[in-house]
Amino acid sequence: MIAYIEDIAGSEGQLVTIRGWLHNRRSSGKIHFLTVRDGSGFMQCVMSKQAVGDELFTPADHLTQESAVIVHGTVRADSRAPGGYELDVTGLEIVSEAQNYPITPKEHGVDFLMDRRHLWIRAPRQQAILRIRHEVIDAVRDYFNSRRFILADAPIFTPAACEGTTTLFPVQYFEDNIAFLTQSGQLYNEANAMALGRVYCFGPTFRAEKSKTRRHLTEFWMVEPEVAYATIDDVMHLAEGLVVSVVARVLEKRQQELKILERDQSKLARVQGPFPRISYDDAVETLKKKGLVFEWGGDFGAPDETALSEEHDQPIFVHGFPSAIKAFYMKPHPGRPEVSLSVDLLAPEGYGEIIGGGQRVDDLELLVQRIKAHDLPQEAFEWYLDLRRFGSVPHGGFGMGIERVVTWICGIDHLREAIPYPRMIYRMYP
Repeated sequence: MIAYIEDIAGSEGQLVTIRGWLHNRRSSGKIHFLTVRDGSGFMQCVMSKQAVGDELFTPADHLTQESAVIVHGTVRADSRAPGGYELDVTGLEIVSEAQNYPITPKEHGVDFLMDRRHLWIRAPRQQAILRIRHEVIDAVRDYFNSRRFILADAPIFTPAACEGTTTLFPVQYFEDNIAFLTQSGQLYNEANAMALGRVYCFGPTFRAEKSKTRRHLTEFWMVEPEVAYATIDDVMHLAEGLVVSVVARVLEKRQQELKILERDQSKLARVQGPFPRISYDDAVETLKKKGLVFEWGGDFGAPDETALSEEHDQPIFVHGFPSAIKAFYMKPHPGRPEVSLSVDLLAPEGYGEIIGGGQRVDDLELLVQRIKAHDLPQEAFEWYLDLRRFGSVPHGGFGMGIERVVTWICGIDHLREAIPYPRMIYRMYP
């Protein structure tokens, strides 16, 4: 019977076949201890010379790391083993023997590992991160689908900027036309919301931002809900529920992976809500009291976000950013136009912004003014202006960066490990 390691507990005492790769091998006289991985987990397979004979035992003497193998044996409970089970080997087939595998148990530099990312993802730690990423994405979809949001994905090729012309990747389209890789699906999402009420898009986004910080990728995945008739308070309520739901799901389903990462789960368990809410004005005063040089009207950098979040063990909302530093579509506060109805959600433990959003401009005249003020070509946004001409309503939403959430939940240092193949300012290989 072919079995997957993650399901091995249901096969105790049975003869099974595991198809995978040799992660590690050590020998003790007439016994080989073979750690085999099959993509679903890792398992120690105990191969006794007495049980299998010289003909099967000898080929395993020098079996190399990452050789492809098929192992037959009986599942045995062992409380000392990772996962609580071992396999008493009765047969071994070598599918292909690996050549000198470059990633050995010794320490390697980050550049060395990133150049071999296609192999590095085989390591237990990297697998744990990517499994948690899968769980985060699954939880996000379940959260919105269970609330009857409609998935309506936005295009990746766009004719114009969404947030700023300086961070666009131009792409040669047909003939002499230039398209751009999307910075966000939000504008199209607003159109979808006017048709379907509650929507979300989920896909890759691109920012040609020449940043080398641990919080930036040039290609990343973002989920973006948009809701007709939503206020800024509705946006915060939706975002809070999403984050609480995602963290709870990972804690429930990915205990083993969190242990591999040595993540302090007690910190994640505190993410219950309601999240603290502070205004941008109060945030500026807090930063000044902490001794940081910051003036009203500036955007937060990583040290500022860390300083604001360090006094809380839950994510915190900062709302009411200056209109001048937010995108053209962000609605000004009715009684204070220099302030926008915008919000960022900052993760605890210094992980910074994981969500940004707010309420959108729903007045046609004001939106035209904002497009002109940002020196954007109005003709490229005529379709977007139509949303204000034909049945405009208050509406809002946000974007949540998957890699930033995964980085925080896993407790890792850099976004580059939170995506299978990271794209950064100086890295596009492999």
